[in-house]
This record gives sequence, C-alpha cells and structure tokens, in this order.
Amino acid sequence: MAEVHIAMFSWFAMGHIISYLHLATQLAARGLKISMLLPKKTLLKLQHHNPQYPNLIFHPLTVPDVDGLPSGAEDTSDVPFPNHHLLAIAIDRMREQVHDLLSFIKPALVIYDSAYWIPDIAKQLGFKSATYHTVSASTLAFVMVPSRFVPKGRPMIEDECREIPHGYPSSTVVHRGDYEHRSLAGLSRPFGEGMISFYERTTTAMRNCDVICIRTCREVEGKYCDYIAAQYEKPVLLTGPALPEETSPLEDQWDKWLGGFEADSVVFCAFGSQYILEKDQFQELVVGFEMTGLPFFIALKPPTGCTTVEEALPAGFEERVKGRGVVHGGWVQQQQILSHPSVGCFVSHCGFGSTWEALMSDNQLVLVPNLGDQVLNTRLLVEELKVAVEVDKDQNGRFSKESLSEAIKCVMDKDSGVGVMVKKNHSELKQVLGRPGLMSGYIDQFVHNVHELVSTP
Repeated sequence: MAEVHIAMFSWFAMGHIISYLHLATQLAARGLKISMLLPKKTLLKLQHHNPQYPNLIFHPLTVPDVDGLPSGAEDTSDVPFPNHHLLAIAIDRMREQVHDLLSFIKPALVIYDSAYWIPDIAKQLGFKSATYHTVSASTLAFVMVPSRFVPKGRPMIEDECREIPHGYPSSTVVHRGDYEHRSLAGLSRPFGEGMISFYERTTTAMRNCDVICIRTCREVEGKYCDYIAAQYEKPVLLTGPALPEETSPLEDQWDKWLGGFEADSVVFCAFGSQYILEKDQFQELVVGFEMTGLPFFIALKPPTGCTTVEEALPAGFEERVKGRGVVHGGWVQQQQILSHPSVGCFVSHCGFGSTWEALMSDNQLVLVPNLGDQVLNTRLLVEELKVAVEVDKDQNGRFSKESLSEAIKCVMDKDSGVGVMVKKNHSELKQVLGRPGLMSGYIDQFVHNVHELVSTP
C-alpha cells in the first residue's frame, strides 16, 4: 500500500494527547506517516513517552493569549477546571494557524476531537477528516448524540432517556445524585469562541466529519458503537484501547519499594492530570488508606492551595504509615505499577485511559469518579460489567475516609462476596480482551479502513 499521511490534533489535555500519541505510535509502526500538532511546551511533557519512529513527526503550535487564561498555559493541567472553556477559546483562535500548517504538510486525513472546524478546513484543502474519541462509547451514546438533546440548552435527563440502548444501567440517568447532575450540566455552557457549548462543539465535530473513531472495542461497548453509528448515519471505526505494546521498565526506586511486599497486597491510587482534590478531601483520602491497614502507593497532584503533597498531609500521618505507605506528588509509570506483582488493587478516577489500563491488569478496581464522563464510565464498570466497586459519596459528591476504606477492604478481603464477584468478572473479561491478536487486530483493521477512506473520492 502507498504511504498514508495522517495529521492528529487533539484537545489540549494530557490524557487526550497521550492517547493520541499511543495511537500515533501504533500507526507509525505499521508504516503510516503521522504528524502530531501539539503546543510547544507539551513536547517537553512527553519525554516519558518518547517513541522513536522517523515517520512520526511533531509540529509545535503557539497557543494564543486569552483574557483570564494563565500566562503560558498550554493544556488543562495549567488551567483550573472551571476555566477550561478559555482553553477551548484559545484552540478556536488557532484555526488559521492550523489551516496554514495543514496546507503546508498536506495530509490525506486529519484526526481530531475538540476542533469542530477541522472538517471545513478539510473540504477547503481536499483531505478527509475523522473524530477520534478517547472517552467511552457509552458516554458518547448517552450525552453526545442528536436524540439526547433538548433545545432548552440542557442534556436529556431522567424520563427523556427512552432511546438509550437496551441494557444501559438505569441509574446512569443524571439524577442519581446532585453532584452527578452538576457534572453533566456543563454540557450546555459556553465552551469556546462564539459562545458555542461543549455539546454543540462535540456533536458538530461528529456530524461533519467523514468517519467517527473511538478508543474502544466491541467486546466491551459494541451496542453503544452501533447506536452512535445509527444516530450519526456514518461509519464508526474502533482502535481498541491502543495501549503501548512495549513499555519501559518501572523506575528502580518504585520497583524496589513495591518488591518489599507480598503479591497482590499493595493498593495503588492515581487520579490523572485533571482531578485535583480539595485539601480536606485529600486528607480524607490518605487517612482512608491508612485505615485499611494495607500497604499503599498514592500518586496525586497536590490539593488545591498547596504546592506539594507533603504540606497537605495530616499531622503525624507520615510517621504512622512509615514503611507501608507512600504519597507521591510527581509523575509515575502507571501502567508499569499496575502490572507489578505486589499491586493488587487500583483506586482510580475512572478516566477512560486509566480504565483500559485497569481492565488489562489483574487488579481489583475501586472507583472514585469526579467529572461527567468518569461518572458514566463508572456506571459501565460497576453496574453493567460488574468488574469494580464505587466509593459511596454524599449528595455533594464528597467521600469520607470510612467509605473509601470500606470499599478498598471490600474488594481486598478474600472472603468478601462482592470482592470475589468483581474479581471473577474482571478475570473473565480480561481473558476475552487478552486473546492473542485481538488488540493488534483492531489497529490492523483500523489501518485498512483508513486506506479505504482516503482512497475514496
């Protein structure tokens, strides 16, 4: 086959960018030429994910100033969550810059997510366009399809959910808790230049592209992929989880520390780059881990108002857990930690990237969702697939040290009925997902579909 040139331009969040990079790496390994369009400083942040392919090229972009956006901000980790809409404005103001770069590099296909104006550029310059979604298909099916919207400026809720695919957990409706309702209500708020909403920019991107691509597989979300295809009347291509096929060894200091504990005994916790706890919730969390009596490794960003995790720890905490607990505020190799023999439980925010890494591991899963898609991912894992448990929260979306500790002990207790059930279900699902050739087959089929797409007039 002739070489195909693909440009990739994702939403400026590290979770999205790394997911795009994982896909780019696998496509480059199969001979496609990939051009990734990234903010300048983001290239430095990708040093831990440094793929060496001559046909994978990075093109730096300049993020423009926007009133209210912190100086030098380039991705969501630089911007408080309530101000992410300002980053969307910055992306929209990069339209001409992106147009000029695409005009110069001349790809056959551009893969994007948030930049809903890419299809217009594609038509002008004569290339194809595809959205690539790193959130779950079930999330897209619930809130990002035409029938899910009411023209009053809010997503459908409760009794308006009649068309959801059969089998979707009934409690997925956003009235399950007030905090969940609020986490999804932002879909209708302005999110970009010209007061466009998050819902509008996402559905416009999906409606105007040539094909929709999703980071998932039919074995987990087939019915939701079919539903999305029917709603948008266009092909839906799947890449599988597109996790790296090879990973670097775990850093020696963490390998040695984890190696000091029995198999399946350590509880690992990580909440991604966007989930920043309030200080009191951070303290509830670490004390909840202490209360389990189990060894633990927590990797979180410093809570609100703190520059380090150490300054946020409760008085006497470090002395009490010395030798069995670590709270780390820097970057860690999550995938490698999850595969360490001593780790037996993963406490996650249920972002979809972490969800795939969790499902492909042997760990028990405890979920603490925060943002809207995390809440819906949790419904999928807890209520439909039954491979995880969720930490109880109050109506304000706050968990207690007791509820966290109880959830962890529930899955780690070998005599717990719930723990045995989720372990069995997770193990069976992993066997399906781990079948030889299944995941690489998704990428191979995706490459075949891309060749067909770009060769079609």
